[in-house]
Amino acid sequence: MADLTLSSKNPSTLKVDALVVGTCKTSDGLAVVADQLPIDLVHELETLAPQLGLTGARDEVRKLPAGVGVKAAMLVLTGLGEREKDGTFAPETLRRAAGAAVRELAGTRSVAVALPTAAEDDLVAVLEGSLLGAYAYTDYRTGDAVAKRQPVAAVEVVTSYARSARAKAAVARAQVLAAAVHGTRDLINTPPNVMFPASFADAAKAAVKELGAKGVKVTVLDEKQLAAGGYGGLVGVGQGSSRPPRLVKLAYAPSKARSRVALVGKGITFDTGGISIKPAAGMHAMTSDMSGAAAVLHTVVAAARLGLPVAVTGYLCLAENMPGGNATRPGDVLTMKNGKTVEITNTDAEGRLVMADGMVTAVEDGHDVLIDIATLTGGQVVALGNRVSGLMGDDDVVGAVKAAADAAGEQFWPMPMPEEIKAGLKSNVADMVNSSPDRGGHMLSAAHFLREFTGDTPWAHLDIAGPAFNEKSAFGYTPLGGTGVGVRTLLAYLETQTG
Repeated sequence: MADLTLSSKNPSTLKVDALVVGTCKTSDGLAVVADQLPIDLVHELETLAPQLGLTGARDEVRKLPAGVGVKAAMLVLTGLGEREKDGTFAPETLRRAAGAAVRELAGTRSVAVALPTAAEDDLVAVLEGSLLGAYAYTDYRTGDAVAKRQPVAAVEVVTSYARSARAKAAVARAQVLAAAVHGTRDLINTPPNVMFPASFADAAKAAVKELGAKGVKVTVLDEKQLAAGGYGGLVGVGQGSSRPPRLVKLAYAPSKARSRVALVGKGITFDTGGISIKPAAGMHAMTSDMSGAAAVLHTVVAAARLGLPVAVTGYLCLAENMPGGNATRPGDVLTMKNGKTVEITNTDAEGRLVMADGMVTAVEDGHDVLIDIATLTGGQVVALGNRVSGLMGDDDVVGAVKAAADAAGEQFWPMPMPEEIKAGLKSNVADMVNSSPDRGGHMLSAAHFLREFTGDTPWAHLDIAGPAFNEKSAFGYTPLGGTGVGVRTLLAYLETQTG
């Protein structure tokens, strides 16, 4: 991860490989948002903007020779769009602009970021965006491609808050947060022949040890223990694969914890759909079907590293959904951890089966709140697209999670759970089916299925199916591949549970 420092110096005097400043749209065209750049340079850039094709739009990043009076080797202009009505820029706008610039500067060693930080929230956003943009997954690349894709090594953020204790604390938190998001992305991007349930469990142990997450206890249940313990969902989904399922429990329990929160993550390390096999087109992206478990793992690690006074237990529900000779068939009936029976009508609706077992375990362990996160349904993508995640559950928890997402800069949208949708889960032979034959409201139906396993524990469900994996093009601080969505929201939520 990039080295992150603060500076209160005039950015024009910094000897770095690249100096990042903002641009924005105005009624007259474009304005350069950099008070301490030489006035002549600012005027020249604003005058030449049409010829240079500069608009100041969000995600617009342009590299130019630095010019006279600037000691950086390169000047980088990153778009901020239009100002808010009060003349400022929203924190997420700053986060995204910083991330876009740093991401585009891959292969560059040192960068100074001089974006407006009039408030401390602005500074936090610039710090986070800079680190989130400094990411690349190169484990399986060779030769020159590795050097060209190496993320920025050192970022210096210019701010008048540079010497304040709160700014230094913000740097420390941003580093922990970025490490959590990067770790989540790495797990998602790891090929499925390398990342399977047992190796994921090993990765969880390693993450706790390597990142210094003190006080986190890791417990792993293998296939024999799962079968003996009645984990019918995990066993049923995983039995078609030669690589059996696992349930990983990560318990962070500080003394005098002010609340107890359970996080349950879907960890299907590869999803073929099982007997109800998926179409070949797009199946390669199913390496990302463990994004929820990856997010839970690194959220627990981040909470421990920050020493949050809240007990957090993560449950990673790990299985590989394959169409082997022993695979679960449509028509089979599985018995979940809590004794409920489920008729399998679609083996590609497997995530909710493994999640059910994890959620029952969390309820049995006793928590004040239960939050699950999963790449659960194609219905989420149909309803909300690839950048907005679905949020369902009990109103109080949903509201708190939504507020945390807004503060963190992630897009979650509350969805209803109409009672009539639940009727589609009725079975003629078991307590319920795993997938309603009515494809309308599929995301909502899946949430109703999960609710059957929450007991009396206040609950929220995060469906991140689209936003978890970016197949189109990088934007802002978001790279191609695994995005790490959900980590920032979950961590922000946990921070609200400490008082």
